[in-house]
Amino acid sequence: MFSNVTDTAMTVNRLILGDNLEILKTIESETVDLIYLDPPFFSERNYEIIWGDEGEIRSFQDRWAGGIEHYVAWLKERVIEMYRILKSEGSIFLHCDWHANAYIRVYILDKIFGQKNIRNELIWGYKRPSAPNQKQLSRLHDTIFWYSKSKDKWTFNGDAIRVPYAESSVARAGYVANVSKMTKGGAVELKEGGKYPEDWWDIPMIKGNSKEAIGYPTQKPYSLLERIIKMASNEGDTVLDPFVGGGTTVAVADKINRNWIGIDQSVQAVKVTELRLQSQTDLFTSIYANSYTLQLHKYDYDVLRNMDAFEFENWIIGQYGGTAQNRKGGDKGIDGKSTDGAPIQVKRTENVGVNVIKNFSVSARQYDKTLFEKNKTALKPIGYIIAFSFGKGAVQEAARLKNEENIIIRLVNVEDIIPISRKPNIILKTNEIARNCDMRDIEFIATAKSDVGIEFYSWDFDYDENKGFKPNIIRDMEGRQQRKLSAGIYHIAVKAVDNDGLETIETIKLKVNGAVESSK
Repeated sequence: MFSNVTDTAMTVNRLILGDNLEILKTIESETVDLIYLDPPFFSERNYEIIWGDEGEIRSFQDRWAGGIEHYVAWLKERVIEMYRILKSEGSIFLHCDWHANAYIRVYILDKIFGQKNIRNELIWGYKRPSAPNQKQLSRLHDTIFWYSKSKDKWTFNGDAIRVPYAESSVARAGYVANVSKMTKGGAVELKEGGKYPEDWWDIPMIKGNSKEAIGYPTQKPYSLLERIIKMASNEGDTVLDPFVGGGTTVAVADKINRNWIGIDQSVQAVKVTELRLQSQTDLFTSIYANSYTLQLHKYDYDVLRNMDAFEFENWIIGQYGGTAQNRKGGDKGIDGKSTDGAPIQVKRTENVGVNVIKNFSVSARQYDKTLFEKNKTALKPIGYIIAFSFGKGAVQEAARLKNEENIIIRLVNVEDIIPISRKPNIILKTNEIARNCDMRDIEFIATAKSDVGIEFYSWDFDYDENKGFKPNIIRDMEGRQQRKLSAGIYHIAVKAVDNDGLETIETIKLKVNGAVESSK
C-alpha cells in the first residue's frame, strides 16, 4: 500500500483524507453504485467535534458559518456531486435526525433526486435511559432517507435482508403477514428465511462495553450498515461514504466483498478506519481481499526513500509534470523529459554531489544538442535534476555553470514537488505494577514525538509480524495500557499516529517471569 496525495479519487478501495467536496469533484460521473452518508447533524453543539483534530474542527466551523440556510447550502453542494457520480440504477442513503430532516428532504433530496424517487423514509429506532424530570418524549430515532437516481430501476436485494417473523412488527402484533400461500387446510405457509423488514428498524445502538465499540460516540452499528449495503448493492459494486467517521461503512463494504471509497477531513477518522480494516483481515481473507490505498495530505519520507528506484523516478517525474523514459538501463543519465522537452534526471538520494551536476551537463548536451544550445542561448534550463537534497558542492557547481558558461541546471527538491513528512519516533517501555504467583500486572507506556504532534496510539497485544498489525485497542489517546499476564512469552506492538496521518510501530517481546527484551 503506497500512501499518496494526488492520485484521482475515482480509484476504488481508497481511504482519502481531505475535503469531501473537492474530492467528489474529481470522481468520474456515474461510477458509484451506492452512497451512504452520515453528515454531522444540525445540532450547533460542540459535542459534534468527536475526534478533535484540526480537520474536523475546520469542517465544523465551516458548516456553522451561518444558520440552517448555510447548513443546507453546505450539504446540498456535496449531494449535487454525489448525484452526478451515482450510476443510473444507484441509490443514496442520507442519515440525519430531527434537527434538519425536513429541510434535508425538501430542499436537498427532493430538489436533486426528485420527489418521486424517494424509495423509503427509514426510521432507525434505538433505546437509552430517559432523562429525569423531562418535559417531553424522548427522541430515540434517526431518519435515513433512501432515494434512487432512477424512478424506474434500482438495486433491491430483499432476500438478502430477510428477518425472522418473530422479529417483525406484525408478529408482535399477533398475526403474520407477507405469506407465500394458503394451504388447503387454511394454514399459512411462511416464506423461507423470514420476511422483508419494515421501514422502521429496531437495531440497538453500540454500547461502550461492546466489542464493536471503538470510542467513537456516534458510531453506527455494523448490522445497520450491513443491511443497507446488502439491500442496495451487489458484490463487486462500489460503495461511497463521504463522511467516513468511525469507518463502519468501509469496514462492512470490505467484509462483504464490495469495492469502496471513504473520505473524511479528520486524520483520526481515516486512520481509525484503516485500523478497523487491519483488525478484521485474517491470513485467509487477506489472500483474496482487495488491496487498498491510503491517501494523506503528505507523503511518508521513508516510504519514498525506500521505493524501487525505477518506480520512484517514473512516479516523481509524472508528479513534476514530465514524461518518464520508462525504461531501465541505457538511458545515459536521462530518466525523462519536462514539458519544455528538456531532460530530467532523478536521484533517489540525499546530499547529491558535485559529480552528478558535471555528468548531467554532458548528458544533457548528448541527449539533444540542438535543444541544449537553444536553451543555453535563451538562458533557459538545459535540464532538471530531482533529488531529496543537494550538497553544497552540487549547488556551487550549478551556480558556476550558470555564471561562467550560461548553462542553467535546475535543482529540484522532491519536497518542492510534493509535500513530505517524517513519521514519528516512538519508545515503548514496560513497568511491573504487581506480581501474584505466576501472574504479573504490567503497564505498557508508549511515548512518541512528531514535529506535527501525536494524534493517538493503537495496540496489538498478540502481534504476529507475518499477519501484520491487528489492534486490540484501536484508539488510545494517552499511550498507556495495563494487562494482567500469566507465565509465557508475549509479542506486543504499539503504533503512534501523528497529525499528518503518518505512523510508526514499535514492538517488544515480553517473557513473563523473565527479562524484557527488544524484538527490533
